[in-house]
Amino acid sequence: MHRARWRPIRAEAPRPSTCLLSACLLAASLLAGAASAQPAGEGLSPTLANIKATHAVRVGYRESSPPFSFLDHSNRPIGYSLELCDAIVDEIGVEVDDANLKIDYVKVTSDDRIPAVVDKKIDLECGSTTANAERGKLVAFSPLMFVAGTKLMVPKASGVTQVAGLKGKTVVVTKGTTNEQAMHNVDAKQQLGLNIVTAPDHEQSYQMLVDGKADAFATDDILLYGLIARHKSQDKFRVTGDYLSYDPYGIMYRKGEPQMKDVVERAFRKLASNRDIVPLYNKWFVARLPTGERLNVALSPQLEDAFKALDDSPGGSN
Repeated sequence: MHRARWRPIRAEAPRPSTCLLSACLLAASLLAGAASAQPAGEGLSPTLANIKATHAVRVGYRESSPPFSFLDHSNRPIGYSLELCDAIVDEIGVEVDDANLKIDYVKVTSDDRIPAVVDKKIDLECGSTTANAERGKLVAFSPLMFVAGTKLMVPKASGVTQVAGLKGKTVVVTKGTTNEQAMHNVDAKQQLGLNIVTAPDHEQSYQMLVDGKADAFATDDILLYGLIARHKSQDKFRVTGDYLSYDPYGIMYRKGEPQMKDVVERAFRKLASNRDIVPLYNKWFVARLPTGERLNVALSPQLEDAFKALDDSPGGSN
C-alpha cells in the first residue's frame, strides 16, 4: 500500500531580508533533516514496522509436524502451514510496500513456540498449533486452517482400542501441547492412574513408543497419521480411540496489532476467493508429499464450510 509523502506547502509572502532568508533556509534544512530521519515504518504496527525496516519476516517452523511443518530430505522446512505463511508474507509485502521480503526460518518446539511469538523472536508461527481461548490471551490466531483432535497411537499388537484400556500404563505426550492437558483431564475423570510422560517434540514422543518406553503416544490424529506415513510404520502402529479433545489450528502472530490481523485475514480471504486454498489443502493432505508419503486425508465438511465462510466474509469475492 502506497502512503502519501509529507510535502511542505509554500505560501506567498513578502520578500525576506538576507538575515531572515538565512534563518528560513536553516529552518527548512532542519525540517528536511527531521523528515528524512523519521523511521521508514512510521504509521505501521510494531511487527510490520520491524519487517519493513529489516526487509525480513521471521517464520517459526516445526521439524516434525507433517504435513503442516517439517523438514524435507535436504533439511529444508516445508508443509501446508508454511505455504499459508508464504501467502501471508506476500500480503505483508503489499502492506509495507516491499515486494522482496526475505523469510528467515526459526526452529520452534511445542514448548517454546508461544514465548517465541510473545518475546518477538518470530513474527509468524507456522506449525500445528491449536487456537483456544487460553492461548488467545497471549497471542493472536489466523482464521481456521485445520481441525484435529487428540487420539492414541499404539502398537498394532496392542489390544488397546480406547483410553480406558491404558489403565495404569504409560502414555507419552509432547510437552507444551493441548494433548498433554487433555490426557491429564481424562486421567482424572476416568481415574485411570496413567503415567503421563513428556518429550520435547513429536519425533521424540514417537521414538519413545518405538523404543517401548511408552504404551501409547497421544497427540492430534492428523499428526499421528503423518508420523506413521513418514516412518512407513503402518505395519507397526495404528491410531485408535475416540477424540479426547477438539483442536482447531491457526497461524500464530502477536496479539494487539489490528493492522497485522487485517493483513493475515486478507491473505486467507484471497486464497479462498481465488479458489487456491482447497488445492493447497489437497497438495499436502491428499496427494503424495515431496518426501514420498501419502496421507489421503480428505477435506472435512467442517473445514470446507470454514473455507467457504472466508470467501463469503466482508472483503471476499461474494
